[in-house]
Amino acid sequence: MPSSSSSSVDQQELPALPVTFRPTRTRAVLLTVGAVMFAVITGVAFALEKLSTGERISFVFIALLFFAVLALLSRPKVVADEQGVTVVNLTRRRRLDWAEILRVNLRPGDPWVFLDLSDGTSLPVLGIQPGIARHHAIRDARALRALADTRGSGTEHD
Repeated sequence: MPSSSSSSVDQQELPALPVTFRPTRTRAVLLTVGAVMFAVITGVAFALEKLSTGERISFVFIALLFFAVLALLSRPKVVADEQGVTVVNLTRRRRLDWAEILRVNLRPGDPWVFLDLSDGTSLPVLGIQPGIARHHAIRDARALRALADTRGSGTEHD
């Protein structure tokens, strides 16, 4: 994704704040598959007459475990507001001020967006990923980059 400076940021690219970015298609697929798996495994548990109550409970527990893992995978998102950005990945949530974000990167082949931070680290942002909705992810990455460029210190360090 080419770099843009704040002088070339089109106001149409800037979403109204607060805004949430998340891979909606991926989330829908994961939650749908999880619900179907839960229903099928639970249905099988009750359809098999030879299972004991403990075995049925085990089936339902495993189905619930599968659903929980898929729900966890559907958790990532990015919430941008006036003060900064909240990045929610699989198990961690991190709050950043706009000034902490130097650059928003989504290069060809990247599995998700990376934020270059003022402390010299890079933060993966799983909430914007080009998996099954590449154009949506590119649009979201550009919008987040435009917000960071206009609100933070991203262009001061290019």
